[in-house]
This record gives sequence, structure tokens and C-alpha cells, in this order.
Amino acid sequence: MLATLSYILCVAALAGFSGATLWLLMRSRARMAALMPAPRWQVLVAAATALWCAALTIFSPGSSEALVVQMIRDGAMLGWLGATFWSPRAPMPRPLRLILRMLATICLLAFLLGAVAHLRAGAAAAPWMKPTLTFTAMIVAIGGLLIIDGAVRRASGGLRMPVLAVAGGFAMLWAYELNVQLIGALTGTKASTLIALLPAVALLTVPIHIVAAMDIGRERMRLSRAAATRSLILLGAAAYLILIALTGAVARAVGSDYAELAQAISLAVALGAGGLMLASARSRAWLAVMISKHFFEHRYDYRAEWMRFNATLAHGAKGEGGDDDRNLYRRVAKALAQLTGSPGALLMLPAASGGFRVAEQWHWPGGVGEEAGLSLRSAFMLQETQHIVDLDAERRGAPGKHPAGVDLAIPDWLLADTRAWVVVPVLHFQRMIAIAVLHRPAMSRALDWEDLDVLRIAGQQAASYLAESQSQQALSEARRFDEFNRRFAFIMHDIKNLASQLSLLARNAERHADKPEFRADMTQTLKISAGRLSDLLVRLSPRERGPAAEPGRTLVEPLLNEVAAEMRPRRALFVGCQAGLSAWAEAGAVRQIVQHLVANAIDASAPDTPVQVVAVAEQGRVRIDVIDQGCGMTREFVRDELFKPFVSTKESGFGLGAFEALQLAQGMGGAIEVTSEPGKGSNFTLWLPLADARGAAASDARVMKAGMK
Repeated sequence: MLATLSYILCVAALAGFSGATLWLLMRSRARMAALMPAPRWQVLVAAATALWCAALTIFSPGSSEALVVQMIRDGAMLGWLGATFWSPRAPMPRPLRLILRMLATICLLAFLLGAVAHLRAGAAAAPWMKPTLTFTAMIVAIGGLLIIDGAVRRASGGLRMPVLAVAGGFAMLWAYELNVQLIGALTGTKASTLIALLPAVALLTVPIHIVAAMDIGRERMRLSRAAATRSLILLGAAAYLILIALTGAVARAVGSDYAELAQAISLAVALGAGGLMLASARSRAWLAVMISKHFFEHRYDYRAEWMRFNATLAHGAKGEGGDDDRNLYRRVAKALAQLTGSPGALLMLPAASGGFRVAEQWHWPGGVGEEAGLSLRSAFMLQETQHIVDLDAERRGAPGKHPAGVDLAIPDWLLADTRAWVVVPVLHFQRMIAIAVLHRPAMSRALDWEDLDVLRIAGQQAASYLAESQSQQALSEARRFDEFNRRFAFIMHDIKNLASQLSLLARNAERHADKPEFRADMTQTLKISAGRLSDLLVRLSPRERGPAAEPGRTLVEPLLNEVAAEMRPRRALFVGCQAGLSAWAEAGAVRQIVQHLVANAIDASAPDTPVQVVAVAEQGRVRIDVIDQGCGMTREFVRDELFKPFVSTKESGFGLGAFEALQLAQGMGGAIEVTSEPGKGSNFTLWLPLADARGAAASDARVMKAGMK
């Protein structure tokens, strides 16, 4: 029965490969050349396989004569591999070239030796030729599988999937034959059933020759990373089952109770490994890292990660509560953390008092203290270098040192917190609008180029969302300003009433100017009107800047002296300025900022306490400090309300002065930093770009001119 089935399969395989050969010969040569690199070798392989199937039909599978003809088939398959996957422009590596030549030589010698032996001795040559031919076929199969492995790994992106499938068919045929021979060699018994089914395996490869010559499959198919990972897990499970089976077979061969012991040990190992993977997040993370590192070309599945990243930014994580959906800052922290497998993240935003503060966190255990923040100095360095900081590298080397030697001024609290793993600046058009601190993942590892590229690009994408959100907030504030401007209609109404009153007074003066009582009333009325007009003028003082002026070199000392002269009727200022200090800014805007800061300092101070204004060059920037010993402010007020519009501690204030000063400073590339304590005074620091950083560095930063102005 088995012999009959094998014969039918041999005839079917012979018919299939004969038809495939004829079909390939009838195809247009130009069309075949456009579809595959080596069309002639494709025809030769089909013809050689048909000849081998004829030998199987005549002499039966596994016969010595079939093994002789198999050498022709193997030689054609090796030639197809060499001509398809390598070319003169992209030659085969030397080790593989040596293997290919050795295998081709073995096939040729085995065919010649076998053919001569069977021609002279006939059937009598089979007993002593078959072991030699079997061993030769095993060597060729092993070498052919090595050639296929190297070929597929170096395959050009232009090769179609059906062409790669032909190489897969060769691998399947060689692997089947190798396993048949190995089973026979290990057991000492010929695998008759497997040998009889050999033509069935050959028959399965007929369609790939047909499809390879058809105009289909121009796009390469690739498994998704999830499917590939599951396939690897299934292969691992299959390998585990095979190992258990082999262990049980060996134990049964040895005898005694070793079989039951092997089964118990295998069960314990399986349960222990499975329980460890289920219970330990670190173990699962280690397995994921090992799979990504050794089985995939890239660590990240970019398509899946990018889709998840954008979905998190746009909609949040549904099913985890509404906070993530409503809070963009938390979504940004979460999206960046999930990219690298971090269990938590912090997001820092610009603080009104200068530097960056922790504004939001996602799954950061224990939270952070009030001192958690980043100074303006560190923020400047991160923005200029755009450096993603590996905190582990910072802790191992000199703290806060960039590889190029730039001092990043990483704060001590961040270096001391071993949970912090990496600092990612979130940049939008070269401007840093946020900073993300990622929590150390369960399986800690060093950052490589792929991590840095992914975090840099993801940070830019997140920055666009944050910038859009900030634009929406600015639009909302603009609407509030519009509402505020409507209030001026009431002020204009008061002005109109005053104008009418003064007009009536002027008309009456023509008739009653000679009366002393009228003159007294007129004087009193004019005083009241003048006072009311002065109040209105103060309220109508221009809040908008005039035509935008271009920044340029601005000497700081004359500007500070002018402000001191204007403020002399109210308070004498102590002014100190580095000689020749100049900022790259617009003089009118700087004067307006300093005037506002000095006026606030005077208002907050007692009449007998001094107000100081000190200007120096520091860290490549101009630093202007306005220091008072007044009532001071709380940290909460400085952090949350000081620079917000329409928030003021003065009874008659609109709360726009500090807001406008900060906007003017940021518009010139500067910033305002505030340190204050209730009852101990305040220190407002205005940072501006230095007009000539080289000249400032060469000058003596300690040369000061100071005095009462």
C-alpha cells in the first residue's frame, strides 16, 4: 500500500515538474528577466528536479540510482542560489563562496563516480555506493542550508516574495532529506515511511516555481512584531516539548525510574519558569529585551509604537480613568515613558519664577518634593545642546558633564534619585517648552543610538501638541484682554463727562469770571477735574508697545542710571554695574522692565530700606538683579499667580505689569527669575543675551562701579 502511494506521488511529482519546465520555457525571456535575477537557472532547476523525479519513479525513493541523479538536482539548486542572491556588484562573501564551490565539486564528483560505478557494475554497485552517496547528500544538504541562510539574510529589498519562496522550498526539501538520513543514522534503521513520502515533499514545491515566474508578489510580506514574537514563543514551546520527549526516550533506554524522575524535573522547571514570567515584571521585561535584541533588526516596532504614541497624545488611555484623557501634560509624560518601557515619568514646564518645575507626573512612586526643579542655567544648556541626558552615565562620571565638556548643571536631587533614568528635552523650533524625566524600567539598560533617535523624534512630536495647547491658552488670554478692553468704554464715558463739565465751566467763565465766589468754585472744580484726569491717564497709560524695534547692542549702565534718576523723587537706588556691560536687546523694552521691577520693589519696601540694582555678565548672559528688603511673597504666589494677567496684590492694580515684563523679556530671548520669602524681601533677576560673549569673557567680571544714584 505504501509502495503504491509512493509510486503515485513520484508520477505526480514527475508530471508536475515536467509541466513546470515546459511552462517556464514558453514564458517570454524578457518578462522572466524582469521578474527574477536568474531565469535560466530557474528553468534548469525545474528540469533537473523533473529528472530526479523520473529516477524516483523508475528506481524508487532512497535508491542508489536516485541519489546519483539527486546530485544533478542539488548542483542546479546551488547554482540558482548563487546567481539569484549575489551578483558581480554585490559578490558573495568569501566563506560562503568557498562553501558553494566545495559543494558544487562534491556534487560533480559524486555524480561522476556514481554514474561510472552503476554503468560498469549495475545493481551490484548499490551496496557499496549507497553509503557514500547518502553521506554526500547529507553534506550537500547541510551546506545548502547554510547558503540559504546567508542568502535570505542578505536578500535585496527588490527581490519578490515568490523568489524568496523558491529558496524556502529548497530549504524544506534539504531539511526533510537531512532529517531522514539523520534518523536512519541515529536509530540504525532505515526510515522507510519518510523515504516513501519524499516525492510528496517534492510535489509541494512545484507551485513555487510557477508563482515565481508570474507577475505577482512584488511586495514583500513581513510578520508584525507581535506575530513574530508569538511565533518565537510557540517555537520555544515546541522545542521544550521535543526536549522532554528526547529526555524521556533516553531515560527509558537507560531503564530504572529515571523516566519518572525526568518527567517530574521537567514539570517543575516548566511550572517554575511559567510562574516566574507571570509574577515578575522584571523577568517579562528581560525576556522582551532578549527577544528584541537577538531576533529583530531594530529594538522598536516603529509602526506600532508610533501609532500608540500618537493615540496616547491625542486621546489618552481609555479605560484607565478620565484624568489621562483630559490632562495633556500627563498624556505626554505617559507617551514618552511607554516608548522605552518606563513605568513612570515626570514632566517639567517653565516656571514663572525662572527655570523649570515639575508640573505633572505619571505613575511616579512617592511623588517628588517641592525642591524638584531645574535651574535656568541647566535649562539654557539643555536647550542649546539639545542633549538627551543618560543619568546613569552622569552618576558614573563627572556629575553634570556632557561628553563635549559642557556643564549641564544637573541638579543634585535628580542625580540622587536613582529612580530617574533619562532626561529628555522637549523642543519646539529650537525652543525648549518642557522637560521629561523617565523612570528606570524594570530591566535597566544603557541607552543606544536607537533610543536617542526615538526619544528625540518623539519629543519633537510631543512638543507640537504642547505648543498647540499653549497657543490655545494664549488665545484664551487674548480673549480676556479683549474683554478687558471693553471696560475702557466706561472710562471713555467718564472722559466725556469731564469734557462736558470743563466745556460748561469755560462758557460760564466768560460771564462770571469777575466774581470771587465763581473763581473759588472754578479753582476747586479744576483741581478735582485735574485729579480725575490724572487718574484716568494712569489707567489709560499705554500697555501696548509701539512699532517693534530691532534688538541691538544696548549699554546697561546708562540705562540703569536713567531709571535711577526717574525714581529719585521716590527713593534713592543703589546701582552697581560691570564696566562696559552691554546686552543684545531693545533699550526701550529693557527700561520698561527695570522701571516696573524697581517700582514694585519700592512699593513693597519700607521708606527707610534700600533698593539695589546690580548688573553683571554671567554664563554668557547679562544678569540684572533688583533686590529689596520688603514684605516678600510666598512660594505658592510666585509659582502660581505672580506672572498671571489680572492677578495683583495691590488694591488698584490690574495685575498686568509683571505679565507684560515677562512677555517683553521672553520676546528678547531672556527670562525673569524670582526668589522671595515673606518678611525677607525679594530678588527679581532679569536675564538677557550678552551682546559680545567673547568680549565679556575676556573682561574682568569683578570690575564694578557702585554708588548711590
